[in-house]
Amino acid sequence: MSREQVAKDYEEYKEKGRIWGQVPPERITKIKFPRTDAATVKRYLALPDMTTTVSDLLDSYGIRGVVAASYIKPLIAGKRIAGTAVTLRSMPERKTATQGSVDKDPIKMSTREIYYLSEPGDVLVADFGGNLDVSNMGGQSALVGKTVGFAGAIVNGAVRDVPAIREVDFPVWSAGVTPITGKFRMEATEINGPVRLHDIVVYPGDLIVADDSGICVVPADRIASLIDEAESIGGAEDKMRELIVSKAPISELRPLFRKRYD
Repeated sequence: MSREQVAKDYEEYKEKGRIWGQVPPERITKIKFPRTDAATVKRYLALPDMTTTVSDLLDSYGIRGVVAASYIKPLIAGKRIAGTAVTLRSMPERKTATQGSVDKDPIKMSTREIYYLSEPGDVLVADFGGNLDVSNMGGQSALVGKTVGFAGAIVNGAVRDVPAIREVDFPVWSAGVTPITGKFRMEATEINGPVRLHDIVVYPGDLIVADDSGICVVPADRIASLIDEAESIGGAEDKMRELIVSKAPISELRPLFRKRYD
């Protein structure tokens, strides 16, 4: 996307009151891009074994797109989300936090910027390099995300205010938790560019699928075809469960097991 188009979109959003203003416009790589439609998102959320089915299909495509919950965990058990990725990359500040406070520096971290630039149903993917010492977001950020209609947030780093995040019922997956603020310790360096999530890459426009087992990232050009295959597998899985419960013989079980992986 050209810088001219981004500048035009920025001015349009500014006129609509959708620019927070903490992140310089030159650090915004794109604002407008296609989203996964609501009907397709609903189909993903209806999958009984959502991330495990999607993970298997990503394997079959030869795509590395899964992060186990062993590394990035849900703060609220039982949550399931699917939505278009919007991305935020941050870096450590060079000054100490104390010096930044003394100098009255502006706060350079900003999840709010991306919340107001985005659309309802989006999923924030925030990358601070897996840093577990300081917070990428907290309770107030979660409240904003919830209020503007985000499906949830995935954080390659730490968060704080866990009780507040749970109270507003905003689904968040993070690599860790901490009480230490990111204020004067981190700055947003790019919005809607590629980011790292544990050991995989996420691009804006990818589909994020997450539950208690982990997080799957479906590339934008695979979203439609993957759900068609996933629903077919889901039907076979339902049949397998019925046969297992009915104590069917191995001769009936084996063909369905093979179908799952062929």
